[in-house]
Amino acid sequence: MIRTRRLAAIAAAVLSLSACQGLKEAFTAHVDVAARAGSQELSVTRLSELLGNTTLQIPVNKETATIIADLWTNYQLLAMAAAHGDSLNDPKTIEKAAEGYIANMKIQKLRDSLAKGWVADSGSEEAYNKAANDLYAARHILLGVNPTMTQAQQDSVKRLADQVRAQTTDANFAQQVAKYSTEPGAGQRGGMLPVFNKREMVSEFSNAVAALKPGEISPPVRSQFGWHIVQRMPYAAVKSEFAQRYGQGAVMVAESTYNAQLTEKAHLQVRDGAAKLVRDAAREPAAHQDDDAPVAKFNGGELTVGRVLMWINSVPQAGQLTQQIVAAPDSDVVRFIQIVGSRELLLREAEQAKIDLAAEQKAQLATDWNAMLLQLWSGLGIDPRQLADSAKSESDREKLAATRVEAMLDKIMKGEAQPVPVPPPLAGALRAKYEGKVNAQGIDRAVEAAQKLRQVSDSTRAATQPKSSVPVPMGPMGSGQNPHADRPPVPPTGAGQPQPQPAPAHP
Repeated sequence: MIRTRRLAAIAAAVLSLSACQGLKEAFTAHVDVAARAGSQELSVTRLSELLGNTTLQIPVNKETATIIADLWTNYQLLAMAAAHGDSLNDPKTIEKAAEGYIANMKIQKLRDSLAKGWVADSGSEEAYNKAANDLYAARHILLGVNPTMTQAQQDSVKRLADQVRAQTTDANFAQQVAKYSTEPGAGQRGGMLPVFNKREMVSEFSNAVAALKPGEISPPVRSQFGWHIVQRMPYAAVKSEFAQRYGQGAVMVAESTYNAQLTEKAHLQVRDGAAKLVRDAAREPAAHQDDDAPVAKFNGGELTVGRVLMWINSVPQAGQLTQQIVAAPDSDVVRFIQIVGSRELLLREAEQAKIDLAAEQKAQLATDWNAMLLQLWSGLGIDPRQLADSAKSESDREKLAATRVEAMLDKIMKGEAQPVPVPPPLAGALRAKYEGKVNAQGIDRAVEAAQKLRQVSDSTRAATQPKSSVPVPMGPMGSGQNPHADRPPVPPTGAGQPQPQPAPAHP
């Protein structure tokens, strides 16, 4: 999915106004308007009703109101483009909108070029025997236990494990797995596990494997999952898989070293107060896409708030990432800014190396862009061909498309339809061409009105709700919590025991 920042046409439009018009606008702020999209306006009353009367369980606050206003703006701008039959497929528009996506592709090309010289050993037997990069390959027989077992039952499993180990050899290991292992699916793969890093398994299991020479079989080893009989695989049995995993690890180490050296050489430094600037921008991305406030500096350049948002918009889960940034402590946000700064330096290296997208990649970019736009139009019921069939003039098509968008928003707020997400790159291109903006003062007024509507709605709902003849379980002081909620759940006693799991990731 294409990701990038919005364009800066709004600023250009403001600069084109006369001084008198600018002063007039400044002194007559439309506080009764929460957002504008082209010729359409989202009134404070309309937004407050959408937020205050919704059946969805969403909080009535500024953040939620801004999300709804942004959604309305994007939808109405899509409607405007559909009414004009405008696919925004000018190559410069697409290239600018896809800036973050293109930047990532350039960096990947740079990485691929450098990686050719990063791996000297492609995964030799010597590297395998020495467990280079803490990589191992093993198979195991699991005789599982669970918390519901008595001590006597667990002792019985241990005795069985000892018996199975005494009968197990390299030649019959797979047969023993099929006969005794309680791990789901183990029999089909002979107990084999993918090549793993020592840190990816629980310590008892990984330590047992590390203590073995290739080909050796361990005595029964206890972990939280039960008793394991483990064989460290000989190199010949896992040669290709080990080589692939080893190469990936070696490249990651070399790349990390390269990035660290590049950052150090450029003297990348995060400015004081940068965490707050980025967090504020994450709360309201649309208002900060062109924010040129610097958050970091390096030799020959600086990283701005707008560029940080561009990089955020280049990842698939941009919305989730902004939410994490808002909730993160300053130290984590600073570390994130450092990572983004490193990406900026890598992009500069790629561009200095004259790395660019191939012609077929640019063509595919345009194809994906058009497909995305058509899908969104269809999802909102404003496909240009359908609009043209129902309305002949451009003005009529604009009105029809705007009406359909309002109807869709009503359905979404009633829980009758799912929101159609508009990717940030497209939202930016739309707002640049057709002008869309959210009014902070209007948002505040809408929230205030919506809170009153929600209170009335909640009171009405409570008054009309029939009384139940069955008492609801209540916690202390009538909290509405189940007093048994803090009791641990009863473990299941079904078939199949848990297999070795990766150890918990370190922060």
